[in-house]
Formats: sequence, structure tokens, C-alpha cells
Amino acid sequence: MTISSSSAHAPGTPTPAASADGTLPEGERLLTITEAVAIAIECQKNEHFESADALFRKVLEVVPDHPDALHYSGVLAQQLGRSDEAVALISRSLEMAPEQADWHSNLGVILQSRGRLDEAIASYERAISLNPKHSNAYSNLGVLLRATGRLEQAESAYRTAIELNPDNPDCYHNLGVLLSATGRTPEAVTYYCKALTLKPEYAEARRLLALAYCVIDQRDKAVRVCEQWLEDEPGDPIALHTLAACSNRDVPVRASNAYLEKTFDSFAASFEVKLAKLKYRAPALVAERLSSSGLDAVRALDVLDAGGGTGLCGPLIAPFARRLVGVDLSTGMLEHAREKQVYDELVRAELTQFLQQHPAAFDVIVSADTLVYFGPLEDVMGAAARALRDGGVLIFTVEEETAHDADAFGIKPHGRYNHRCDYVERVLLSVGLSPDVARAELRLESGVPVQGLVVRAWKRRRFGDRHA
Repeated sequence: MTISSSSAHAPGTPTPAASADGTLPEGERLLTITEAVAIAIECQKNEHFESADALFRKVLEVVPDHPDALHYSGVLAQQLGRSDEAVALISRSLEMAPEQADWHSNLGVILQSRGRLDEAIASYERAISLNPKHSNAYSNLGVLLRATGRLEQAESAYRTAIELNPDNPDCYHNLGVLLSATGRTPEAVTYYCKALTLKPEYAEARRLLALAYCVIDQRDKAVRVCEQWLEDEPGDPIALHTLAACSNRDVPVRASNAYLEKTFDSFAASFEVKLAKLKYRAPALVAERLSSSGLDAVRALDVLDAGGGTGLCGPLIAPFARRLVGVDLSTGMLEHAREKQVYDELVRAELTQFLQQHPAAFDVIVSADTLVYFGPLEDVMGAAARALRDGGVLIFTVEEETAHDADAFGIKPHGRYNHRCDYVERVLLSVGLSPDVARAELRLESGVPVQGLVVRAWKRRRFGDRHA
């Protein structure tokens, strides 16, 4: 969120002087409120967040309804991860100064990050009504209109944003995403290229451009995009993985730790909003299979959410858990999972290693859309089987490989792996698990349903198969 400068609205009430870093030593000269707010904003711009926070609080002690202090302290609260406080402060600032278009747009950004999409749309629309040339508000509005299925309106918003600010690469990128999702991939290529012309280091535009070239069967161009990316950013884990996915050369047995950390840390804050756009169903499907497994939801089991991300599975499986543990590689994802307040323990670790270190520790292991980043499943399934107690159940999703002549598993241009059903069943049986496989649509990809497997597998009891 960009912090725009503006003059304070309150009169020149004095407050203790702030030093260059925003501290308030005793005995210095007095500053007006206007000067104090200006110093706090400057501290904020320079990422001296603690100093800015202290100074904003001091101003608001003196003038509780100061619009600028309320607004920019709200922006700061969002920067510090205090989203609920941010919404409250910015909403109060707008009560004091309702005609500030930028402030309505900023409120929309925060509401959007909290998944409050209808309220965010209303904030962007209010910003536009106050300033019809507000390019960023149009661009952000387009994102949410697409998320809520209003694709024609979203496209119109993106094109208006571009018309108002033809030098904003995000507008071209967003329009490219919409065009890809509606099957207009050749046109999307043009907009990804434009975004990269304006911002050559735009990694996500590079990734999506490579994927778009694969979709229109121009893999040689996709490979060139990735190779140029690696020339500019040697060793970048996302570029390396995308090149492997597009070229089918040097394909790793699973996505690297570095790739997973960088990918999911980068959009942890917007992860759930992004999945909402894709009509993401994997957590609900996993929870349904657990509910129909014959286990009682009486909080009597030790449960692991394996690769739990932001914790979307957590609230759905918590009724079964005496103790609920979540494991993930992404620190950003784990921070959002912690906000769900349903996990007894959250651990940052690689999944297979974590499972190997916890033999016979769990009655239930669930994993929604994590094993799509594994190629061969033997090691992780073997580790999962050993981490289960006798009679325990493993439930997970993978994306299904449906081509008749395909290998047992393989990476796709989007960077995830597909697995054949017979291969999944064979691996589970080999590690002592009895599989029960169902097919389902996991989410949308470029507007097309992604076919997947929702697998439930029981660990045989010591003296016989529980479900024989």
C-alpha cells in the first residue's frame, strides 16, 4: 500500500519535539501537531516503524480524532500485521475526512487482504466516485470483480486502469491473468509482455508468460523466457522450477524447499483470497472424507495437518483433535495459520523429514494439496505410514494424471505434479496402507476444473486390517 502525503487537518496543537528517528526526548522544543504527523509519516516511509507508531500514538493522545494520524497509523497497523486495528483506524479517519479517495482505496486493500471482498469492492467504488481517475482503485476493483465472477466488469476495470495509467505494469499483468482464465491466452501473452517491458524484473509476469506459451504450444518460447530469467537472476528457485516444468529437463523429485518457501511466503497474505477466486475445494473434500471415516468428532485424536499452509483445514478437522499439529515450510503461511487459533502446535519443517522424526505419533494425518509438489510418493508415503499409529487414517489430495499413455507421475507447466490413480494405490499398498480413492474437482485452473484424487488410506492394525 502506498503511503501518500497530505497536510494534517487538526490545528497546531503543540506536542513534544521528535528527533530524526521519531523519538520524543524530554526537554526539547515543542512541535505542532502538523509537524509531528509529518515526521511520523516520514519515519513510516523510511520503515522506522516503532518510532512512527510511538509518535502517532502520542499525537492521538492529544487529538484523538486527528484524521491524518488515524489514517496513517491505520496503514502502519496493516504494515505491522494488525489488520483488525488497521480497519478500525482507517474507518475512523474516513468518518473525519470522508472525501479522501486514496483513503477509501487503502481501506479496500486491507479489507481485501482480510477476505472481506464485498466491503472492499464498495471501498474501491467509493474511491472511484470521488476520483474517477484513480487508476489503482480501478485495478484493485478489477481483481475483486474477477474473484466474484463478474468477468466483463473486471476486464472493463482493468482496461480503464490502463487507460488512466499506461505505465503501471500491474494493470497489464492483472488483465493478462483475466484473459488467461477465460481462455484468451494468445491475447494474455501480449499483456504479460507489456508488463515485463515496463518492469523487466517482474517475476510473476515471467512465470505466467512462460505458462501461457506452454498453453498455446510454444514451449520453445517458454523455455527462452525462463532462461532469460535465470540469466538476470541466477539460481532463482522459482525460475529454476519453472524452467524444469516447461522443458521437462532436470525435473526434481519434488519441488525444492527454496521454491516452496519463496513461492508461499510471497503471497501468504493473499493466499486465501486467491484460492477463493479458484473455487478451491480441497480442504472441504479432505474434511468430508474424515467425517465419513467412522471416527467420532469428540476431540480424542492426535491429528497432523501436513503442509497446512494458512490453516484452511484446521477449523474443519479440529473437532476430531485432542491435539492438532500443523507443519509447513513457509513462515508466512504458518503466521496466518496461527491466527486461526485452532492449532496446539505449528512447526516449520520439510514434510517427509518431520514425519520420519515422529513415528507412531498420530491417529490422523490430513494433507490438502501438498503432495502436488512431490513427484515419486514412495518416501513421503512410507514416512506417513510410520508416523501413523495402528488403525490410523491418512487423507490427502493429488491432481490426477488422466492421459492413458502418461507416466505414473509427471510435472506440468504450472509447476505441480500429476499422479495416476493406479500408481497412488500401488504405493500405498506397498507401505502397508489400505487405499480408498475418490475422484473430485479440486479447483479451477484458467477457468477449467482441475481433476483430482481424494485419497483415504487406513493403516492396518497389528493383528489384522481394521477395514478388512
